Amino acid sequence: MSTAAGPARDGDAPDGISKLREAIASADVIIIGAGAGLSASAGLVYTGERFEKYFGDFASRYHFRDMYSGGFYPFDTLEEYWAYWSRYIYINRYMDAPKPVYRALYDLVKDKDYFVLTTNVDHCFQKAGFDRRRLFYTQGDYGLFQCSVPCHQGTYDNAEIIRKMIEAQGYVTAENGEIYLPEGIVPEMKIPPELVPCCPKCGKPVSMNLRADDTFVEDEGWHRAAQRYSDFLHRHQNRRTLFLEAAVGFNTPTIVKYSFWRMAYEWKDALYACLNYGEAFAPDKIKKKSICINGDIGAILNQLQPI
Repeated sequence: MSTAAGPARDGDAPDGISKLREAIASADVIIIGAGAGLSASAGLVYTGERFEKYFGDFASRYHFRDMYSGGFYPFDTLEEYWAYWSRYIYINRYMDAPKPVYRALYDLVKDKDYFVLTTNVDHCFQKAGFDRRRLFYTQGDYGLFQCSVPCHQGTYDNAEIIRKMIEAQGYVTAENGEIYLPEGIVPEMKIPPELVPCCPKCGKPVSMNLRADDTFVEDEGWHRAAQRYSDFLHRHQNRRTLFLEAAVGFNTPTIVKYSFWRMAYEWKDALYACLNYGEAFAPDKIKKKSICINGDIGAILNQLQPI
């Protein structure tokens, strides 16, 4: 059941789309594995016009060319560090994605018994309507702080303090959640010292709850989500299951890709679908129960909508 479609093989795309549409309709269970390409397709890109709009001042001063590399810049002060990161967090966590790609995915599975495993940290699934109890964010959440040490295994919602940092730089929040600079206002590139966030227990600086090294905090919420995912797999392994891998790359392949390959191979009544721009493929051992479609995930999801 393997098929592929991409720039060089456009003729295969209609067959792949029709087979995947049929697989979604006939599945009792859909397990989604989502990677960074899903958010990129939704418009949450870290380069180009979006980067220049919100970080043009930082780019001019420090000469980095994208948000990601700017996140590693060794700023001299925490006031400047959090000016940069508060913008980063706000636009990638608290503003809606420019394109309704996540909503298109939700519309395909909302009436199914589904679960989502994702390495994304931008909260787009919940904003699109997905049940939070059916989500496992393995790598953290831009919306949470933790102690940088860490002195304890707790996390803290950062929505209020991030908004204050944004406003302290001169930005105004519109009703739709967008931020803008009033005419004639040049944004500050630092925040007031009193807004620098510290751990409420030990007083050390906080960090984002993002898995970057062994300081990552897996709090109670993380462990509950992990257990719900484990329980879901255990309950459904004998049912007709579609493992739907959506725009997952090879930065952390063991979390989604390799685990989906293994379960698709081991589960008797399972199919594996890989949707990826230029990297859609399946191992030989599961090719007969795989559907691989190369292309932009947003465009593929639009094609999969009911006719």
